[in-house]
Amino acid sequence: MTLRPSPISATVDFDADGVQHGFLKLPISTDVSAWGAVMIPITVVKNGEGPTALLTGGNHGDEYEGITALLKLANTLTAEDVTGRVIIVPCMNTPAVMAGTRTSPMDKGNLNRSFPGDPNGSVTVQIADYFTRVLVPMSDVVLDLHSGGRTLDILPFAASHVLDDKRQQRAALEGAKAFGAPYAMVMFELDAEKLFDTACERQGKVFVATELGGGGTSTPSSMAISEQGVRNFLIHYGLVAGEVVMPQGGQIYLDMPDARCYVQSEHVGVLELTVALGDAVTQGQTIAYVHDMTRTGSQPVAYIAERDGVLMARRAPALVNMGDTIAVIADVVDSLDA
Repeated sequence: MTLRPSPISATVDFDADGVQHGFLKLPISTDVSAWGAVMIPITVVKNGEGPTALLTGGNHGDEYEGITALLKLANTLTAEDVTGRVIIVPCMNTPAVMAGTRTSPMDKGNLNRSFPGDPNGSVTVQIADYFTRVLVPMSDVVLDLHSGGRTLDILPFAASHVLDDKRQQRAALEGAKAFGAPYAMVMFELDAEKLFDTACERQGKVFVATELGGGGTSTPSSMAISEQGVRNFLIHYGLVAGEVVMPQGGQIYLDMPDARCYVQSEHVGVLELTVALGDAVTQGQTIAYVHDMTRTGSQPVAYIAERDGVLMARRAPALVNMGDTIAVIADVVDSLDA
């Protein structure tokens, strides 16, 4: 079946040299705007021939490090800084970003579970389709900036994935390291099929993802890591001149080999973590309790680490429901190799 062209139109010329600020316009019709449009901000900075980097934030609307870092980059990057082309989309899922929510208020769509998308689908699915069929094909390298949002807090890291194409895997892994966050990781996804990551990797693109903090906010530290990391990424792949700046004290390598890294709640209650982000944990150690709030005299349920490693992510809100991820434990390794 031949898909119709995307309903999204761009107000920028992707082939023109210079700096352009504009929008990706998706027509909508709502109770408050009969002939309206979702307006997704975009900046294109181009200078002659060279690689194309696609930089994205706001894939989830409550993850602020990437949104903020890319808004700042769009205001400061000049054509003279660049060899090739940099496409900056700070707010991929603009309706979610404007609402401050993980998913879109227009259709409850989770953009990072909507790929490859469909031009005939809901708003979120149409956005995914445009990235899959228009922006990703014109790109060589893709950096998608995430953090934990309102429900998770995560050690700052850049990550790649295990891929069938080992050349592609090596290129992404080197980019993840060069991002220069305190941690670099080979990441295991619980369900990769509908991720932006997978849509890019299946087209042979070099893809790097990040997690840079969380709690539905940003900090001076997380912003410094994010901004330097974006610059390092562009330097590493030859789009911007300069030297990659790595963290003082070196970088810690993490590996997530399987689903046992994720600790998920089987109870409803108030969460008490007994270890902090970055702490070492050992197999069999109690890492959390869930307390029953419906009655007194009920003993809390202990959650036990199934592996040695480091606590690299934790649930941010104390209220927890069944199925919520309450902790993620990653292996600390001496090296990361493709």
